[in-house]
Amino acid sequence: MAQALLTVDRLYKSFGGVTATDNVDLEVIPGEIHAIIGPNGAGKTTLVTLLSGELRPDAGSVRFDGRAITALPAHARARLGIARSFQITSLMLDMTALDNVALAVQARSGHSFRFWADARRDRDLAEAAMAGLEAVGLADRAGQTARALSHGEHRLLEIAMALSTKPRLLLLDEPMAGMGVEEAQRMIGFLAGLKGEKSMLLVEHDMDAVFALADRITVLVNGRVIASGPPEAIRRDDAVRRAYLGDEAVADGGGAG
Repeated sequence: MAQALLTVDRLYKSFGGVTATDNVDLEVIPGEIHAIIGPNGAGKTTLVTLLSGELRPDAGSVRFDGRAITALPAHARARLGIARSFQITSLMLDMTALDNVALAVQARSGHSFRFWADARRDRDLAEAAMAGLEAVGLADRAGQTARALSHGEHRLLEIAMALSTKPRLLLLDEPMAGMGVEEAQRMIGFLAGLKGEKSMLLVEHDMDAVFALADRITVLVNGRVIASGPPEAIRRDDAVRRAYLGDEAVADGGGAG
């Protein structure tokens, strides 16, 4: 197996008396989609937040491309090539799709003093932003405000913002949350097209999406890893059946979110 791009070792975080991540071990290999699944409250979003640098762990370590990043803040991790999408979209709704992506490009470049610059007046910025929109199929929506886009388009726009920063690792937190069947299928197709090009850590409740996309799956329950491996091994794992997926769901490849 190739050397891991991301290595998580015994990552521990608690809030008061509640353990959110309980000595989590995890690896993401270059080019793979590694899915994290588990019931509500399992610690999935906390794990992503720890990996993005928005939270500091109580114990354990995180390495990215062989470098210790446990103490690095979010902006420093972003500059190393880690980009996150959120469970709830965080868009500037009254700005255009193009300008939303342009702000992400600016932030990645460290030009905070140009934060409110009009992207359309900066050719390099506009080109980079448009490339991000083209990558997710939203080029024809560039001049529309984010408010005018559908929910599924919001999710794609947020991923365009992440992709425009040229990340080496995408942390995707529930990219299909709230989507209808048609929008979810569009997102699955888009993420499948990135397979092998981008390394991804995918937190997702949609089991059809998980089993369609993932090279490996890690299952969290009460903050602890109870199983990790290729999709077929996870389907057959008795602990996963009991704790999360259910026998019928595992048998047919689906499951409740």
